[in-house]
Amino acid sequence: MNDRAQVAHVSWADVEAAALRLEGVAHRTPVATSTQFDALTGAQAFFKCENLQRMGAFKFRGAYNALSQLDPAQRARGVVAFSSGNHAQAVALAGRLLGVPAVIVMPSDAPAVKVAATRGYGAEVELYDRAAGQSREEVAQRIARERGSAVIPPFDHPHVIAGAGTAAKELLEDIGPLDLLLVPCGGAGLLSGSAIAATHLSPGVRVIGVEPEAGDDVARSFRARSIQRIPVPQTIADGARTQAPGEITLPLVLEHVSDVATVSDAQIVEAMRFLWERMKLVVEPTGALAAAAALARRVEVRGRRVGIVLSGGNVDLKAVGTLFA
Repeated sequence: MNDRAQVAHVSWADVEAAALRLEGVAHRTPVATSTQFDALTGAQAFFKCENLQRMGAFKFRGAYNALSQLDPAQRARGVVAFSSGNHAQAVALAGRLLGVPAVIVMPSDAPAVKVAATRGYGAEVELYDRAAGQSREEVAQRIARERGSAVIPPFDHPHVIAGAGTAAKELLEDIGPLDLLLVPCGGAGLLSGSAIAATHLSPGVRVIGVEPEAGDDVARSFRARSIQRIPVPQTIADGARTQAPGEITLPLVLEHVSDVATVSDAQIVEAMRFLWERMKLVVEPTGALAAAAALARRVEVRGRRVGIVLSGGNVDLKAVGTLFA
């Protein structure tokens, strides 16, 4: 941890302020229920459907909150972001809405549907080869220096975290107190923001992050109480292929989160199958992490009121066909 993490602490007031900026711009996404899911798990579950958010994921909340706070001169110089897909689309769309030019650094193996959507929202896409060891952060910093752009990272940014927390804020306002809140976790921006909101609105709630087993950097860091770095994870949950939590997000996780669980890729696919077939909800692998933890009993939910964040629905349909086969 360093001084930057302490200076950039995010509070409930920041989440409230973000909600005001997003009002009338972001969708207040619906909350779904399933009697069959409740019967299978023994829980009373409430699904926050961020797969139905603008651009198809919760990421729009943080991106818009961050870009809307840039001064006019910085807006004119534009922003640069790096992302495997959903943050890319979110920054691209927020930039279009706010008149801010955006360059997005994306891995060459990112899902084609996400690359196409990012370009479709009007952003310039710069591809890099992560298999060859290229660093997306270094590519983004180079572009930022050349153009005078502001860097908007996918999770380790106070405005991004506060914006992400508005999803849990809405869920708790709509359905009342919870015993558990299960949240998909990549770099822990959504997890930390959600935990700030949930612990304020529902004192005593246990907030649990859920990662893919192959990408357990936040779980390792949570247990070690310090940032632990792993190789690039090989998992179908492309939005959770992070190598380490952030200098801002990890302290917030340690302060507000009760535990971090993991699920296998096979368990993710089974959760996706349930969400698609039974609930008619198109959810991507990363978006199904929290549901997978409940269905696979990686977190004990029986007899509890449980919030489950479905974080996104941007998925390559050809790839899903292969997964379901």
